[in-house]
Amino acid sequence: MRPVAAAREWNLPAIETAGALAQWLGVTDDELEWFADLKGLGGKLGRPRLEHYSYQILHKRGGGVRLLESPKPRLKELQRQILTAILDRVPAHIAAHGFVKGRSIATFARPHTNQQVLLRLDLSNFFPAFPGARAQALFRTLGYPEAVAARLAGIATNAAPRMVWRGEAPELRALYGWPHLPQGAPTSPALANLMAYRLDCRLAGLARCAHAVYTRYADDLAFSGGEALARGVERFAAHASAIAMEEGFAVNRRKTRVMRQGVRQQLAGVVVNRKVGLRRSELEALEATLTNCVRHGPASQNRSAVPDFRAHLEGRVGFVEMIDAPKAERLRRLLTAIEWQRREI
Repeated sequence: MRPVAAAREWNLPAIETAGALAQWLGVTDDELEWFADLKGLGGKLGRPRLEHYSYQILHKRGGGVRLLESPKPRLKELQRQILTAILDRVPAHIAAHGFVKGRSIATFARPHTNQQVLLRLDLSNFFPAFPGARAQALFRTLGYPEAVAARLAGIATNAAPRMVWRGEAPELRALYGWPHLPQGAPTSPALANLMAYRLDCRLAGLARCAHAVYTRYADDLAFSGGEALARGVERFAAHASAIAMEEGFAVNRRKTRVMRQGVRQQLAGVVVNRKVGLRRSELEALEATLTNCVRHGPASQNRSAVPDFRAHLEGRVGFVEMIDAPKAERLRRLLTAIEWQRREI
């Protein structure tokens, strides 16, 4: 299968056979077959020591669960090589802002500031919604022969064994039991963006027809516009949901939100009514935590027993800096003034 025309500019490594792929990855032919696991033996054998992933069931705040699938070190190395040498060289759609270098939650939200209406949709079970066959088709589209594409996809996908669920969430066993993008693999975000390219194209086209703007951050879809969109936003949402369904996704209708100018318009924790910013209550709470850390020591504020409280606070201040740098200056000064040696968290 020939690569798409644009692939000529991506400088992808030429790998013509399965043997050449094994050599490129630095593994033997037998190791390649084991890591790719095209027959799904890892999930059928039921021996945790022979599996390539560690599993953790996470409960969502709003109900439901998701499965965190963390690749073991050797497989993770192979996935990182595929990510840096192949996937990172293929550009994502301009509407995709999650897991894309140079883009962020701020760039995802900024196009939707000062709009009459904001529509937010959420895709259910985002990563497991991408089947292994779709990943293989993507690698073939990049120009790799079927044998190579199948093994690249096999390394980047996983079928979770049934025993992982331990009787929990039986409705998800079938979804995770087939090869899919595992949440936790370094290749999954980039692959998800590339496999969602057609979805992004269609939704961007739908938005243009309604004189609206469209951006996506992983499974969060955002549309905004003026009077034309505001008049028919419910019908527009139905069309967008239908497109998502046709592309193999399901929209979580409980999380669908229509936000007009009279209410707080919010995306991924960012307020966008007039400009990109954070809620005042959130900033005040973080400042209070940092102030108390300075006065009484960080141990006094780690009430949830966060394993690395210092990194946790660094991340929260860094998020504010990304969204609103001027308001983050005082928070950064407070963070710097904390005496961590008093009692390291």
